[in-house]
This record gives sequence, C-alpha cells and structure tokens, in this order.
Amino acid sequence: MQQKYDTRNDGILIWVKDRLCTRSEAKVSVFDSAVQGGDAVWEGIRVYNGRVFCLDRHLERMQNSAHALAFANVPTNEEITQAIFKTLEANGMRDGAHIRLTLTRGEKITSGMDPRLNQFGCTLIVLAEWKPPAFPPEITLITSSIRRNNPMFLDSKIHHNNLLNNILAKLEANYAGADEAIMLDMHGYVSETNSVNIFCIRNGQVLSPTADSCLPGITRGLVIEICRENGIPIAERNLSVMEFYTADEVFCSGTMGELTRVSEIDGRKIVNKSKLEVLADIQGYFRKLTREWGTVLPF
Repeated sequence: MQQKYDTRNDGILIWVKDRLCTRSEAKVSVFDSAVQGGDAVWEGIRVYNGRVFCLDRHLERMQNSAHALAFANVPTNEEITQAIFKTLEANGMRDGAHIRLTLTRGEKITSGMDPRLNQFGCTLIVLAEWKPPAFPPEITLITSSIRRNNPMFLDSKIHHNNLLNNILAKLEANYAGADEAIMLDMHGYVSETNSVNIFCIRNGQVLSPTADSCLPGITRGLVIEICRENGIPIAERNLSVMEFYTADEVFCSGTMGELTRVSEIDGRKIVNKSKLEVLADIQGYFRKLTREWGTVLPF
C-alpha cells in the first residue's frame, strides 16, 4: 500500500458545504447524492511553495464535469477558491499538501435516483491533507481484465465519482502484488491505469495513448506541453501492451503521484535499450513548473 497515514492529519479542518469542520464532524447527509449514487465530481490538487498548482485548470474541469451532469446551483470558481484558501489557511498548509476537492449534486428530499429530488444545491467538500506524492520512485504494473469506460457507457471526460471499475482493476493489482493496473479500452489498446495516465518512451519519442477512453489528466496535459516546448518528440496514438513491454522507459502521470517510473509490467522488466534518459529530463522540467506555477495563496 503506497499511501501511509500522516499523524499531522489528526487535527485537520475540512470544509463541508459552507463551513470548516473538525475531522470527526466532517460528514455529509445520508440523503446526499454522493452517498445515494456516487453522483459527484472531484479534483485532486497539490499545493507547492505557497501556490495552488494548476488551480484554474482543475476548476475548469470541475465546472465542465458538473455542467455535463446538469448540476444545479453550482458554486462559482471564486466561491470554491475562497473555500480552498480558508481551508488551507486554517490548517497552516502552504506546501506539501494535497486537496481532494469534491462537489456533489447535493442532498435529496427523499432517497431516489431522480435529480429533481435534489432541491438544496450542491455540497462542496475541501479535504486538504498533509500528503507527499503517493508512489515510490518506481512502481510495477499488471494488465487488468477490467476495461476502461468509453463514451458509449460513461464518458471518462467527466471526472465523476463512479470509480468502481477502477477499484476492481486496483483489486486485481493488489492480488497480483503490483502497484497499479493497466486498463485497456474496448479495442484492447492501453488506456490508462486504474488511477493515473501512462506514457511510454521509444527511441527518444514520448508516446501517449489517445484520450478516447482515458481521462485527459491535468498532469498528462502538462507532460505533453513540456515535450512540445522543449523539443522532445511526442505523439498520441493507439498503443498496445506489447509496445509498453518493449519500451525504453514507461512512466505514469497524475496529481497524486506526479511523474513515476514504471519498472515492470506483467513480469516484463522495462529495459532502456536506447540509453537516453528522457524521463529524467521531463521530471526536471515538471519540478521547475511546480516551483514557479500556481495561484498564490493570500496568507
């Protein structure tokens, strides 16, 4: 299990709806849509050096997801930002923190699936914790039998809380003794892992699965920008598992784990035949962005 409990989080304050609560008080109603049907959207956001990293991009994706699900009375970006600022200030967090930002459809007047039962507006949750990157420097993967959702079923572009297929894939990884599970799309091409996007590097070129079924992650987008701005060849196309087995380097990207090298997939070691250290270059550019980018905290 990569994540460990940090005792500094014993006394954290958590924003629920419109106020800060202690850890023991932070609860939502049993009538909340997140409880009733996983009817919510979320973002994972990091805080570096007095800045909230890529806040605008995360809020844009949250608003787009809420709009796609036809949420009513959605708080504005300014309201959400102020809730984030108040939560971080109350906890004294300016660096080394991770925010799980959740927006649910809100409470229902009675249990049921119909969104017309939601008559109280959205529920906003700002859960900020002291949390370093979740992964060690290298991780291992297996290929899951669980397919990633595609737009015919539940569009992964909506950053929703219905994560059961991802959890089933993670269970397979746990049982196999691996850190994460690769999820294929309906055609058998690599989509992403159960929690992060994935890239491979072959002969100096960075390759990413197309975003047909995977979430086009914020960190994934930054990797693509880094490559394009620094003359690193990059392409998005359908990729088979075999192309990852035989790649020079494989890595995952995500807010929770940042950029993490993959050492093994399905028992096959990833061997760098080219001897080029492209991933190390990308990681260096990424670390520079985390030091310089972000919405400056007002405290």
